[in-house]
Formats: sequence, C-alpha cells, structure tokens
Amino acid sequence: MLAFVFAPFFIALEALIYIRAIKHLKQYRIRGKYAIYHAFGMFLLSGVVSILCGFVMSSSNPLKRVFTRFGFYWFGIICYFALALVFALIVRYIIWLIIKDKYNVNKARQYTIVFVVIFAAVISVYGIYHAHKLKINSYEIDVDKSSERESLNVALVADLHIGYNVGLKEIEDMVTKINELNPDIVIIAGDIFDNQYEAVENPEKMAELLRNLKSAYGTYAVLGNHDIDEKILMGFTFAGNGDKVCISDDMMKLLNNSNINVLYDDYIEIDGIQIYGRPDSHKYNLGYDSRLSPVDVVSKLDEDKPIIVIDHEPYELSELADAGVDVDLSGHTHDGQIWPAKYLNYLIWENPVGYLEVNGMHSIVTSGIGLFGPNMRVGTDAEICSIKINFKG
Repeated sequence: MLAFVFAPFFIALEALIYIRAIKHLKQYRIRGKYAIYHAFGMFLLSGVVSILCGFVMSSSNPLKRVFTRFGFYWFGIICYFALALVFALIVRYIIWLIIKDKYNVNKARQYTIVFVVIFAAVISVYGIYHAHKLKINSYEIDVDKSSERESLNVALVADLHIGYNVGLKEIEDMVTKINELNPDIVIIAGDIFDNQYEAVENPEKMAELLRNLKSAYGTYAVLGNHDIDEKILMGFTFAGNGDKVCISDDMMKLLNNSNINVLYDDYIEIDGIQIYGRPDSHKYNLGYDSRLSPVDVVSKLDEDKPIIVIDHEPYELSELADAGVDVDLSGHTHDGQIWPAKYLNYLIWENPVGYLEVNGMHSIVTSGIGLFGPNMRVGTDAEICSIKINFKG
C-alpha cells in the first residue's frame, strides 16, 4: 500500500525541487543557463522514467536491472536534494528574521542552490560508497539458565534484501566475514529477499554462496515482511499489513538449496538450548492470518531451559520478556538506513538497534546487511552481529 502513497509524493517533490532550482538559477547571469535548466530537468525526469521502466519491464529484459538500480540511486539523491533544500530555506528565513537586510537576504538566496547541489552530491557519493561496507559488532550476554554448553556463539544477520541492490558480491563478502567468526550457529532474522525472485542475481550461484556458510549447527532463519512474491516500486510494497501474502516456490527452493532452515512458529533444540522462530508480526506469510502470542510461544517450550526467539521485527519485547523468553534477536529497522531517518526509529521501536535489556530479557537488533529503497547508507552501518551467549544457571 505504501507504494500508492509515496509514488505521487515523490513526483510532487521532484516538481518542487525543479521549480525552486529554476527560480534560483534565474538570478544568475550564466552562459548556457537554459541548457542547465534542461539538463537538470532531464536528470529529475530520468529517475522517474528509470523507476517506471524497471517496474513494467519483463524480468527477461537485461535492461530491467540497469533501470531499477539507477532508480534506487536516484531515489536517494533526490531525498538529499530535498533535505538540503528545506535546510537552506530555513536558514535563509532565519537570516531574514534577524537582519531584514534585502542585500544580505538576496546574497543568501544566491548561495542556496550552490549549497543544495554540493550537500546532496557529497552525501550521496558517501552514502553509495558506504552502503556495503560490512562492520562486525560484538556482544556478550549472560543467561541465568543451564544448558549442555557453557556458551553459544551466534552470528546474527538480517535484512539481506537479495535483489537489485544486493547481489553476489555483497553476499560473498557477508559469507566470508561470517565464516571468519567461526560461529556455532548462523541466524538470519528475516527479509532474505527483496520481494521479487526475478531480481536475484544468478540464483544457482547465490545458493552456492549461501551453502558456504560454516557453523557447527547450521543456518536458521525466519521470514520477514519482504520475503513475499510481489512487485515493489521504489522499495515500497503494494500489499497491506494482514494481507494473505506468500513467499514463492522459487524463493523457498533457493533457501532449501542454500541449506537455510526456516523456522515458522516452530523451534529447534540444540544441546538444551531452545531456538524459536516467529512469523513476521504483520505479514504472516504462507497463507496464514495470525501467529502465536508470546504466551503461546513459551507454552510450547521448557521454561527451565534457555529460550532464544528470532523475530524479524523487534515487536512485543515486553510481552516476550514477561512470558519467559531469555533472548530476542531481530532486524527490520535498518537503523533508519539514511540520516536523519534513523532518529525516527527511536519514536517507533522500543529497541531500534543494538542491545537493550527488557524486563530481564536480552534484546539485540541488527541494522542489517542490505538496503531498502535508496542504494545508500548514511549515518548507519551494514553489520554482522557476533553474539556470545553464556549460560550460567
């Protein structure tokens, strides 16, 4: 549903940016000014055309990937053009309130467009460069229950978003870094795909790379809100929360060929450690229209043994803690992915990223591997979480 909301919004935003830019350029005596008008207009239009072409083209058309990737880059650049423009207009208005000097106000106006272009260009280039720089963040937590092991080393990742933004190169880098950690178990907390199986670069090779993940007990995953087979536009989906959506057979086949075990309201027990995987909190997948409550989840388990829950979204943390869960591992938030969106996460999630103790339960939320929408990260990191869980019961 978000695609229907945001598509016209960004078209209107483009029009505003173009109008403001032309208004400022008219103040300058620049040779070839009209050529600049047309070039800037073509750049703005090219993004819309690329996104629409990528959306309607057949998956067999090799240009589909080119248009879609360009559209994702353009989407991020436009976001920062808009942010810079709003900031510059606010500063200019403050200058007018303070000095009310027509000459200085006009001078500030002249520099507005220069600031907007430089800011958007620098931030966008950095964001694109930084997007796939994988960082390792380490945690060590204690659980006051006993198991057959003294500790469990977990490699936690989430939000791979395998598709047009994340391909073989990024997944190979992830696999290499995880294997260097020598984990006991690899956990993928949802959003393995980016909605469209057709976007996966060379599925056979992708499965081969994922099969190379090395751990003592294997790789376990839950499904996220993007692990469904549907069209997306600028990263936004068309299905609403609660709609009966489903992962495709091709996606499940790729996961099976990758030796990734999906836990769907089910659990495994490893050396007395219970690991439970929940469906996504809003898009339940596999045709279901609900999922078990935290109390019902724990009722299936032995509360005297350690309970680790994998939940794509860091949702119902207090309820899980009160039910008796010891550790909750999540993703979904991307830590906001681009500045300043990351700060909005603190208004939405009890634990937007990193570690938080909730009523005695350990909550760890990873910022993820991949990308949603704009092909960039600013103020956030793509990460792998290395977690050592000590059992001290």
